[in-house]
Amino acid sequence: MPFQGVSAMDLKIEFVCLAGAEGANVRSLCRRFGISPTTGYKWLERYRMLGRGGLAEASRRPLSSPRRCDAEVEQAVLTLRERHPVWGGRKIAAVLERKGLEAPAPSTITAILRRHGVEIGAHGGGARPFVRFEHAAPNDLWQMDFKGHVAMADGRRLHPLTILDDHSRYCLTLGAGENQKTATVQGFLTAAFRRYGLPRTLITDNGAPWGDGPGSPYTPLGVFLIDQGIAISHSRPYHPQTMGKDERFHRSLKAEALSGPPFADFEAARRKLGVWREVYNRERPHEGIGMAVPADRYAASPREYREKVEPFDYAPGDALRRVQPGGRFSFAGRQLRVPKAFARREIALRATNQDGLYEVFYRHQRIASLDFRTEKSDAQPVHHVCEQVSTISPV
Repeated sequence: MPFQGVSAMDLKIEFVCLAGAEGANVRSLCRRFGISPTTGYKWLERYRMLGRGGLAEASRRPLSSPRRCDAEVEQAVLTLRERHPVWGGRKIAAVLERKGLEAPAPSTITAILRRHGVEIGAHGGGARPFVRFEHAAPNDLWQMDFKGHVAMADGRRLHPLTILDDHSRYCLTLGAGENQKTATVQGFLTAAFRRYGLPRTLITDNGAPWGDGPGSPYTPLGVFLIDQGIAISHSRPYHPQTMGKDERFHRSLKAEALSGPPFADFEAARRKLGVWREVYNRERPHEGIGMAVPADRYAASPREYREKVEPFDYAPGDALRRVQPGGRFSFAGRQLRVPKAFARREIALRATNQDGLYEVFYRHQRIASLDFRTEKSDAQPVHHVCEQVSTISPV
């Protein structure tokens, strides 16, 4: 479902790129892509010998010629711009260089476009992007969000779901969602986990289905992530720049893939978004990573998705409690409550170095704190990113 609209060639290219990354586990990737190791190693050998053409059913012409005259270079520039109407001189120059052509300077490309009547900047752009913090390795952090909703020709609404790797800007998922429900998001996430492995942390905003407002960040979807050993994080309320890379990705998505005529239906949307995702990951240079393409910097995670969640071993000395429906549990003679998403699950209360102060954990995730040093003790949820705390009263 989440990977419909992707061609066989796109899947082969993605496989050999991921398998060729340093430290990649080829056999694990074969399982994720549903192919035998024999097929996987055959694709890798053909790709090493013949490049992309070795993965095709028929022979292909060379991607580049030794030399091109000025007219041919101009035509290559105009062809790229026609295919990608929002690309400027820097992106076009980088793509030509990757194809082995002697690319003109970005300023020369801009002059070529203007000479042929192409309006520069008609599709957006503007100020240069801010320099943002970047995680050191792929899969340290994934960012996830919906790109609002998009009206389609058949009267229904498309809900594009985007998942982006923070380090590489690699688009792991560009889902043609039919709604924004938990089951839909979990389906896309499961497909991504099976193919790329697990991230260490996944950040979302505070809205449904991954949050229930700034004061209640834990939902069934969040519990699903914790069960996989993923640390969940939420952006600061009313600060979209916390997820700036995904926000910037949405700008490109809107300008390059969503600005044309309405999609006829969901199948047409899946095809168009699948094609654009491949262009974004493998062809479109990204200024935020030095004009490389995201696929140059991405490698699959070694952490495997677990189809069956194993029991969790809490630390010795933890006080364990099973949460009742509605989020209720008892401790130290008091009835308390955590978010109801943890109902029927085992949580741990862990003493701190301050008497009367406890931290509440579900598996690896710290979800609340308890302070018995005052006459009225409350369970207070912990906001992972900005450490804001709002009170949940005892039952």
